[in-house]
Amino acid sequence: MSKSPLIECVPNFSEGRDQLVIDQITEEIKKSEGVKLLDVDPGSATNRTVVTFVGDPDSVVTAAFKAIKKASELIDMSKHKGEHPRMGATDVCPLIPIRDISMEETAEWAARLGKRVGEELGIPVYLYEGAATRPERKNLATVRSGEYEGLADKLKDPKWAPDFGPAVFNERSGATAIAARDFLIAYNVNLNTTSVRRANSVAFDVREKGRVKREGDPISGKIARDADGNPVREPGLCKGVKAIGWYIDEYGIAQISMNITDTRQTPLHIAFEACRKSATSRGLRVTGSELVGLVPRQVMIDAGKYYLSQQNRSHGIPDEEIIHIAVKSMGLDEMYPFDPYQKIIEYQLERPGSGELVSKNLREFANETASESVAPGGGSIAAYVGALGASLATMVANLSGHKRGWDDRWEYFSDWAVKGQSLKEELLELVDKDTDAFNAIISAIRLPKGSEEEKAVRAKAIENATKQAIEVPFRTMVLADQVFEVAEKMVEEGNPTSITDAGVGALCARAASIAAYLNVVVNCQDLNDVEYVNEITSQADALKASAIERETKITKLVTQKLNA
Repeated sequence: MSKSPLIECVPNFSEGRDQLVIDQITEEIKKSEGVKLLDVDPGSATNRTVVTFVGDPDSVVTAAFKAIKKASELIDMSKHKGEHPRMGATDVCPLIPIRDISMEETAEWAARLGKRVGEELGIPVYLYEGAATRPERKNLATVRSGEYEGLADKLKDPKWAPDFGPAVFNERSGATAIAARDFLIAYNVNLNTTSVRRANSVAFDVREKGRVKREGDPISGKIARDADGNPVREPGLCKGVKAIGWYIDEYGIAQISMNITDTRQTPLHIAFEACRKSATSRGLRVTGSELVGLVPRQVMIDAGKYYLSQQNRSHGIPDEEIIHIAVKSMGLDEMYPFDPYQKIIEYQLERPGSGELVSKNLREFANETASESVAPGGGSIAAYVGALGASLATMVANLSGHKRGWDDRWEYFSDWAVKGQSLKEELLELVDKDTDAFNAIISAIRLPKGSEEEKAVRAKAIENATKQAIEVPFRTMVLADQVFEVAEKMVEEGNPTSITDAGVGALCARAASIAAYLNVVVNCQDLNDVEYVNEITSQADALKASAIERETKITKLVTQKLNA
């Protein structure tokens, strides 16, 4: 499935009491294109507001800069008082990779933001965690030591020259720390006890720093110390996890409250399983869990696949089903319903299958196609037929993984089902993209063409839109060619009672390929770029020939097996 980079930004502003100021800062984010504001959490005692928004990297950095600029205009740090450590009007501004972007790439975006803040706003900027320019600046507590009150002296020390901006005390705005860091998951695991002490025992087993080691009796024994007199600790099971036990009066139970700061070392489901095993060993039972705040989609997908593997079940099922397995396996709906569209970051931006055409039911889609409108047309139908072909081949893979007596082959068929599922999802995306490409041509044609400059702009827009209208159906052909691979393998090795379904899948792939070919050819007629046209039509001719050959082979194989 095609993706685009997505990052989260969680700036902390040193104002938690004046709602007018908070609203003016967050309005800069709301009106920024390409981002969505997810949460605004002001705190009166801390005099601090934590804001969460998400979007593509460029849009996030632009929105973050605007918010930092507005905060510098509205917040006077020389008058600020609050319980939370702070050193600037925008105290911290971490960027967090969510989808299709690495930590290293996120750190580059953090540096871009820091450079702009330092140069354009004259605010000293320190990079920390994944964006740190030197090891001693990785830890935020170290970077922020001395806080605002000690900043003037700190900036005089060459060792603490900022990464960006002047090494001069900005009395009004202070300094800002900008980072690239992992997503932090706030997560609670429910126990069938009211005992905080017992919940803490589980928390100490699980958390990275573990518990203090004692000599003799593990409860009342003397604290073991090293040669320097420091307490010796027994490390816990899960790296990157902080945990403590507490009692929740609202629920009438004790919980293990965790912050998972590194999901690469300890995924959500591994933390849950560690709690479950520790609780069981202590005569307790985990009854469920709850997520506090939002979570990246991949965290839930990884959890669902883990539990599917425990059941020897295929991973090649829709994401919605995988997430449902994760929710039920970890009891995330024990206290209240778990709504993926409210709890998963990516779904806050766009629901799966939310394209205008793909979101219609079968009758609505057919009616829309049959209407007087010229779109959706053959290109969208080609992509949809291809998606149906991929779905049928995937179905056979999943049924084969469930076949009695084939339990030792479930992973093999799961791999094929995952491939088919991916093809299905991308082909479904192309259903709407084909119509979007057609509409882009219409929009380009309607551009003004009075002056020579306008004519040139219009011609270029038509050319770009036409190439898009060629490349979408061409991509359908490429994906349909891959559908044959799954369909053929399922006819050869899949559940014998379902080989005709795989055969129908191959027929759908052939129809998709030839239908998409027609759209490639007809749109190429409107393009003057001869080299481009020759290159893509040559490839399309080869894909069409391959489709005819492969479908013929698969249909013949199905017939042979039926007559055997």
